[in-house]
Amino acid sequence: MSDNGTLTRADLAESVNRHVGLSRAEAAALVESILEHMSTALARGENVKISSFGTFVLRDKTERMGRNPKTGVEVPIEPRRVLTFRASQTMRDRVASI
Repeated sequence: MSDNGTLTRADLAESVNRHVGLSRAEAAALVESILEHMSTALARGENVKISSFGTFVLRDKTERMGRNPKTGVEVPIEPRRVLTFRASQTMRDRVASI
């Protein structure tokens, strides 16, 4: 993992390189391919489920009224699509045991 505590694409590629034995270029291409497939599926409106890890879910939010916390003025919040992640029970158990 990088020094700042964030797992990056390069970290994932390095791990694939070490554990699977692919060259660095092949490992990086594999990571990019997986992320591209996930992004494309999400862009098509599909959810992405990774067993024992979690599910990326798209949700359509309707228009609603919000409030500017500084001024208190009500403003409409436009309808939008948001991406959420729900960790699997296996992942939650693993994180909780750390």
